[in-house]
Amino acid sequence: MKSKFVLVVLMALLTLSIPARAQLVIEITSGADQLLPVAVVPFGYTGSTPLPEDVAGIVQSDLLRSGVFQAIPRENMLSLPTSAKDVFYRDWRLLKADYVLVGNVDANANGTYRITYELVNVLTQKRVGNKEALDVKPSNFRDAAHFISDKIYEQLTGIRGAFSTRILYVTAEGNKAAPTFKLQVADADGYRPQVVVSSQEPILSPSWSADGRYIAYVMFRNRRPNIFIQELATGKQQQLAQFRGLNGAPAWSPDGKKLALVLSKDNNPEIYTLDIATKKLERMTNHYSIDTEPSWEPDGNGIIFTSDRGGNPQIYRLDVKSKSVERVTFEGELNTRARLTPDGRYLVTVQKNDGNYHIALQDMKTGRVQVLTQTYLDESPSIAPNGSMVMYATTENSKGILAVVSVDGLVKYKLPSADGDVREPAWSPYFK
Repeated sequence: MKSKFVLVVLMALLTLSIPARAQLVIEITSGADQLLPVAVVPFGYTGSTPLPEDVAGIVQSDLLRSGVFQAIPRENMLSLPTSAKDVFYRDWRLLKADYVLVGNVDANANGTYRITYELVNVLTQKRVGNKEALDVKPSNFRDAAHFISDKIYEQLTGIRGAFSTRILYVTAEGNKAAPTFKLQVADADGYRPQVVVSSQEPILSPSWSADGRYIAYVMFRNRRPNIFIQELATGKQQQLAQFRGLNGAPAWSPDGKKLALVLSKDNNPEIYTLDIATKKLERMTNHYSIDTEPSWEPDGNGIIFTSDRGGNPQIYRLDVKSKSVERVTFEGELNTRARLTPDGRYLVTVQKNDGNYHIALQDMKTGRVQVLTQTYLDESPSIAPNGSMVMYATTENSKGILAVVSVDGLVKYKLPSADGDVREPAWSPYFK
């Protein structure tokens, strides 16, 4: 059965005209205790020219990175079937594999390739789902691999995969006294990075629109912060806020029609909303303390933000209609940069305890708080669109890197870069 493989948004992202940079490199540091054994068999291919990418290898890397699966090493495989009918189940029972992914790549006459794949259950000796086929261009092999990973992940966990998503992040490269700042976009695994915008002044707070077409960010010009939105596919940029004082922390509303942002044009940093179409500005908070770092609730009815109105910075909730405010966090010396999981169940914050800044998770129903990281200077958490993982910035060997932790704290991996310090990650939504 042939799948509808929608690559329009991803292909547009990959046509950015600015040259790519060195990619982030994944280093898995810990995983869950009980992992699901999966064998991802190298896909068959009989063509005379080398394939653009090792699809099975990318799928295996994706599944390993999720922290849910354990891969059977290729060198241990007793056979290399390319279709379900060729799977000799005794081989895989000996290797203690629960599932086997097999596939084949064939060259089409028009320069594209057809990738077919099947997942089989070793215990039941039956195929899981249907045999699938994808027709892809050579440049879209990684997209095809991530698509397959998403399908396998959802079939075996019941949770939608996030391997086909992308990440934004900021690098500071070159002379540390006067670095070049670059806002970059890459696959969720750090591959295929491309520069979105470059500046000799700081770039901060990248944020995705709900459909993944647009981003918002803060970029300094003449030492003054300004808020921009940009369409990724075309690179078209629009300056939205250049008021006197602070213009910061833009966050898209779930319907994509507004930005929540922080302005100090009336002398004190407050939360505002800006209607992108009409440019109508509405002040949402009015307090002598500092209100900052807004983030929308998934239903758009509330805005989570940081305020020191209680003495130390903590997280508060603003009701969008009534503008009433209530405190949300009470544990920890302080809590900042809050983000909610897509289902609204968990709140992720940067929490300070004993002088260290960690990523913490608060259950919004029970109030239970769990510290997820053990590094000492963690910041800027961003949550995967399926709510399973949190990406954040941290420091290793006096250098800024990105790291990822699962919401249960069991799975951790790092994405260090050779291109200077890396900060300000933002995980994309699912592309529509």
